[in-house]
Amino acid sequence: ILMNLYYLLPCRISYDPTRYPKYIPEAYCLCKGCLMGIFGEENFHFRSTPVYMPTVILRRTSACAGGRYVYAEDYVTIPVGCTCVPEQEKEVESVNSSIDKQEVKLLVNQNKPPSE
Repeated sequence: ILMNLYYLLPCRISYDPTRYPKYIPEAYCLCKGCLMGIFGEENFHFRSTPVYMPTVILRRTSACAGGRYVYAEDYVTIPVGCTCVPEQEKEVESVNSSIDKQEVKLLVNQNKPPSE
């Protein structure tokens, strides 16, 4: 069933004549938010983000051997799907994180033994 869902994802075809395979399908996210709820409405408290998979390809080099191209392994990451992640409020997070850091510093300073 998962393989069938993969083919339903929107994808673009990446083409590079210097690699093998020359054509690679790459998934992309259709929505900024995530489709949720009973009626599948878009929720902007979450964001769609690509899921990547590391893949080995063969990349053509400038060398020839026996009248044929020489290829070398290359590692690339390919988007294979999308998932939902919670959208974080940047202002609230930055204020809270700086307050938390100050509280931690105060606690650490209070727990330090007095220097002699």
